[in-house]
Amino acid sequence: MAILENIRKRTTVLILIIGLALFAFVISGVFSSNNFAGGKVGSSVAEVNGENIPIEEFRSQVETASRRYGPSVTSTQLVNMVYDQEIRKAILNQQFEDLGIDVESDQIVDFVRTSGYAQIPDFQDENGVFNEQVFKSAIADWRANDPLRYDAWLQDEESIIQAAKERMYFNLVKGGVTATLTEGQLNYNMANDKVDMQYVRIPYTSIPDSTIEVSKSDIQSYIDEHKALFKQDKARDIRFVYFEEKPSAEDENSVKTAITALLDNSVEYSEAKDANDTILGFRTTTDMAAFLDRHSDAKFDTIYKAKKDLPSVVADTLMAMSVGEVYGPYKDGNAYKVSKVMDRKENGTAKASHILITWEGAERANPSITRTKEEAEAEAKRLLAEAKKEDVLFTTLARENSDGPSAPRGGDLGYFQEGVMADEFNDFCFGNPTGTIGLVETQFGYHVIKVDDKQDVIQVATLSREIEPSEETINTLFTDATKYEMAVMDAEPENFGDIARESSYTVRPVNKIKEMEENLPGLGSQRSIVQWAFNDDTSVGDIKRFNVNNGYAVVQLTKKYKKGLMAPEDASATALPAIRKERKAEQIIAANKGKAMDAIASDNGVSLSTASAVTLSSPTLPGAGREPFVVGKAFAMEKGQTSDLLEGSTGVYMIKVTNKTEAADVENYSTYAQNLQTSAAARVNGAVYNALKDKAEIEDKRATFY
Repeated sequence: MAILENIRKRTTVLILIIGLALFAFVISGVFSSNNFAGGKVGSSVAEVNGENIPIEEFRSQVETASRRYGPSVTSTQLVNMVYDQEIRKAILNQQFEDLGIDVESDQIVDFVRTSGYAQIPDFQDENGVFNEQVFKSAIADWRANDPLRYDAWLQDEESIIQAAKERMYFNLVKGGVTATLTEGQLNYNMANDKVDMQYVRIPYTSIPDSTIEVSKSDIQSYIDEHKALFKQDKARDIRFVYFEEKPSAEDENSVKTAITALLDNSVEYSEAKDANDTILGFRTTTDMAAFLDRHSDAKFDTIYKAKKDLPSVVADTLMAMSVGEVYGPYKDGNAYKVSKVMDRKENGTAKASHILITWEGAERANPSITRTKEEAEAEAKRLLAEAKKEDVLFTTLARENSDGPSAPRGGDLGYFQEGVMADEFNDFCFGNPTGTIGLVETQFGYHVIKVDDKQDVIQVATLSREIEPSEETINTLFTDATKYEMAVMDAEPENFGDIARESSYTVRPVNKIKEMEENLPGLGSQRSIVQWAFNDDTSVGDIKRFNVNNGYAVVQLTKKYKKGLMAPEDASATALPAIRKERKAEQIIAANKGKAMDAIASDNGVSLSTASAVTLSSPTLPGAGREPFVVGKAFAMEKGQTSDLLEGSTGVYMIKVTNKTEAADVENYSTYAQNLQTSAAARVNGAVYNALKDKAEIEDKRATFY
């Protein structure tokens, strides 16, 4: 924040740097007054340092984001995403206004030139390079002849202007980030000055937690002294019982019985013939496609499959079967199936590796390839001879010599069926036995090929029926959920779990739900439950049944958390260990005060330890972990000096410095200073924005609208 304060103090200088006569001139006039009409109309979705973000504009941004991301992002995720963007924009725009930061036409062009927009073909010249005049002409053409594309560009331009301002702002901040030679020297010394020490450590674990009494008021005092550690947002705890709409054992058996009945022929009475007809079953049907269209949830797939392409639960079984054999019923996922092998092709899939040697101008050849076709052929023949030698690994040869993308995999192309590869490549692989190595030419280059393996492929017909809950099961589920809801609403709130256990239902808690959250573990996207939990009319202990994905959830609100400091009960998980450590340290120091290191070790059943070449940049002690305070104390002591008892991170220490080694001086510390400056500059964007956001007064009103 000191950097930002300096910027504010030097506003006049910065404005001179940016330009004395900056004005908002953009290619399309996106900053015209019409674009900002109605800024104060209606309610706001948030307020940032007294500045409103109107709900109308916010909804427009959400709609735009929805079109961009489609159904892959939920509505609540979109709202939260746009909210973060708008808060960031509002906070930074306030900084831009304070500093007089604006952009001109040439700055927009420069930004486009150095961004992904420069790759748009309409902005490039005949050489495929971004051209400013072509860019401006394209925008003018869209404006005159393609209104939809021009409107889309206006939105892009707003983003470009914002990004250009941000780049300028953060570059100004980075310009104030420096590191002196003295800081570089300090950084060098912290990494290279070393200290050796002898130490004794009495770990805090030597005193049982049960012996340390901590009251509620002690925790409250600790919270008051460490407020930054115990800030919390508004949150809720709930618990629920989920009644999942899933098939019962009877439903599964019903599907299995139905699919089994379709295996064999059946007899049906035909009114037209006034006689019984024999209906061919799955085993004997002569028109499998029509049979599956009528009786199966999946159509007849005529594609031949290798073992790897078959369902894992039956792959071995199906590959071992003969043509015409039937297997099943078997359960695969959420369906019962019966499969029949319709046909088999021996060696119908091949596995091969190759070394591709291409030439300049060959199809898909890397532009860096400069060899001629004749040179490529000679090299391929040389590699063929090498590949046929007994002591040569084909994979190594391919990895080191192939021009193809499979080179890192040793040339491995995996399994493929006939017709997938180029004709010459295909004919070689399927026309030669496993182990054959040879050379073919295709439009891609010369291929040194090794046939690694071959497998049969089979054509399988599968009769499939999804296992779904029956109407009876669904009705029973609704009845069970309703009964449980009525039972818990008639009982005391604390009996929610007891009543569930009596019926063998599982109670699932979800803690610290935030106001704009959507996904609940075990239930998925359930915005309505979150809204109910945060409703002012919903009290702790209240219960409600919700229709959720595939069933019902009976939910109880169990706790409310106010924004501000945590209550002692909520802070205890963090505060208790810290308070106990402080009190254990006091006890250990009091019990060992005035003792020598040997006596401390003997009286406490611990041993003397040593640590060598410890540095300030890596303050780790063997067997104890990171101890920055203890190591820092060692560097502040003289050789041969012994410390008092020190309160460390994992225990109480006494240390004796046995040796100190200062780092060798270097002529110039500019490299170390530059590294510090580069590292600090890389953190500017995130660190500065987060600091501004922490300082800003933000009132979030999303829950009012969503």
